[in-house]
Amino acid sequence: MKIEIWSDVMCPFCYIGKKHFEQALTQIPYQDKIQVEWKSFQLNPDLSKTEITSVNDYLIESKGISEEQVSAMNNQLAEMGKAVGIDFQQQNSKVVNTGDAHRLIHFAQANGKGSEAEERLFKAYFTEGKNVADYDVLAELAEEIGLNKTEVLEMLNSDANVFEVASDILDARNIGVSGVPFFVIDRKYALSGAQPVEYFVSALTQAYEKDHLDQPQNVASCDVDGNCD
Repeated sequence: MKIEIWSDVMCPFCYIGKKHFEQALTQIPYQDKIQVEWKSFQLNPDLSKTEITSVNDYLIESKGISEEQVSAMNNQLAEMGKAVGIDFQQQNSKVVNTGDAHRLIHFAQANGKGSEAEERLFKAYFTEGKNVADYDVLAELAEEIGLNKTEVLEMLNSDANVFEVASDILDARNIGVSGVPFFVIDRKYALSGAQPVEYFVSALTQAYEKDHLDQPQNVASCDVDGNCD
């Protein structure tokens, strides 16, 4: 069974959704029969690759909310993260264009390290406050998960995987993806948002057994305008 997951590195609910999904996989008897493919999605493809904005300034300027509201959002996210083992330090996140991070994920996936790359990039962005648009940072992160640093830098300094990232985003648009995370099972069933672990278990089990899926719950996700709720 093939599961395609559209996700963006700067989406906190994609990180939570990944944790829920992975917990669910450990609870179903078909784990070894499931193939996961990570797909690129950019909540804000117009962001600069060179100019760094703090997440607090970004939310204040783009959403028109107060510093107090941003602080409350960050605190709420930190509490949500604790439940799944994520140390959210979003107040330190650097808002940049994630296109090159997605190119790295494609490279990693081709080398059997797609999920590892997703996890490392999420942690770098949300916990460590790293610049995930910086080639040297990306190469170091790649080396940490067992990829060749030199090969990664060569890839980043070329146009490799640019088409693949764009193709994923177009594919998402064509199948009606309006927010992430978005999970597609065998191109038959879809799950949107950071679903609870038990829902993933039920949905994956039913899908594998060629049964129908119930309508997903209305849960936390980030839309194409960068609104996370």
